[in-house]
Amino acid sequence: MAGTPRVLRAMNDRAALDLLLEHGPLSRTRLGRLTGLSKPTASQLLARLEAAGLVVATGTGADGPRDGDPGTGGSGTGRPGPNAQLYAVDPTAAYAAGLDVTPERVLAAVADITGRTVGEHAVPTPGRRAAQPVVRQVTTALDGAVKAAGLTRSDVHRLVIGTPGAFDPTTGRLRYASHLPGWHSPALLDELAAALPMPVEYENDVNLAALAEQRLGAAKGHADFVLLWNEGGLGAAVVLGGRLHRGFTGGAGEVGFLPVPGVPLVRHVTKANSGGFQELAGSQIIPRLARELGISPVPEGPYAEVAAALVARAAEVDSGAHRQLLATYATGLATGIASLVAVLDPELVVLSGTALTAGDEPLRALVEAELAELAASRPRLVLGDVREHPVLRGALESALAATRDEVFNTLTLR
Repeated sequence: MAGTPRVLRAMNDRAALDLLLEHGPLSRTRLGRLTGLSKPTASQLLARLEAAGLVVATGTGADGPRDGDPGTGGSGTGRPGPNAQLYAVDPTAAYAAGLDVTPERVLAAVADITGRTVGEHAVPTPGRRAAQPVVRQVTTALDGAVKAAGLTRSDVHRLVIGTPGAFDPTTGRLRYASHLPGWHSPALLDELAAALPMPVEYENDVNLAALAEQRLGAAKGHADFVLLWNEGGLGAAVVLGGRLHRGFTGGAGEVGFLPVPGVPLVRHVTKANSGGFQELAGSQIIPRLARELGISPVPEGPYAEVAAALVARAAEVDSGAHRQLLATYATGLATGIASLVAVLDPELVVLSGTALTAGDEPLRALVEAELAELAASRPRLVLGDVREHPVLRGALESALAATRDEVFNTLTLR
């Protein structure tokens, strides 16, 4: 078939790039072993990628077989050969950026094509009146991260912005996030597009946390899972068949409004935030519950920080009040998770966000025990592995995936 050799070369080139990103520097021999290509073919492949500016020689290393390599039987008994030239993806081939937006701050980061973060910057947004216009918040945060990386805006190939809620694809307006000042203008997306010189994508913050876990953390290798998030708000991300399920308006996973037993229904959800699953398991109920149980002191501060501190303390202290706090919280969490499990039947449920991961194994075990009684199916229940800025990490992973595709297609298929 016409064009087949070119397509096969492109497929081999991309497979090699993915292996270099996964394993780090490789010799021609080991790259050939991992791809199933002969050493001459691997040499030609590396020459093409080096000429395209995607791969660089990085030094020398042992060229012998390693455990797990095809043809070695995993024995690790092959004797290393002489030092061989090693090759790696050129980190300067492209850059991508991510933003994590909360009511308190806009956090930006820039990563090179290998995924290494090379610059970060945060812009505080102190209240509705004092906050800068959204476009200025975004550009200031991005420019700060770009400057920290020693780059310019034009070096960034793509930007992914994570926010609470979701932008309605039919109207372009942000929904399900009334607590995010300034982000609800119908002209906002056009204004941001005009201000930024690179393609910009928008994604729900919890979806990005799930993407980070899928690529780097507890959900790696799992095609069907739910991530329950509890930090500034209570939400979920749904991954089915390996893909995020966003819903018709982008509102899939807004589980704070989920009707559950024992609390009022949420009515007029665009105007009020009381009732529903959030009344059983939202971070705002933790300090209230602590006071009712006589736990003192209850720290002051944002709900997410206070909830995380109280849950962490409850998981460490052996007292009746602290045990009751953790048990009540676990029951509330399991009640809502059981509804999700009944509808979705996921393989895995990931607990993420500081108000969930702060309880560590004691909280996870309590939720799992409650869920075993409430749910017909028994998904694995795990704590998220990506603890440091999971939304930002997910935004970077999303931006990097698209950037790698774009750079590869531009440089190797021309």
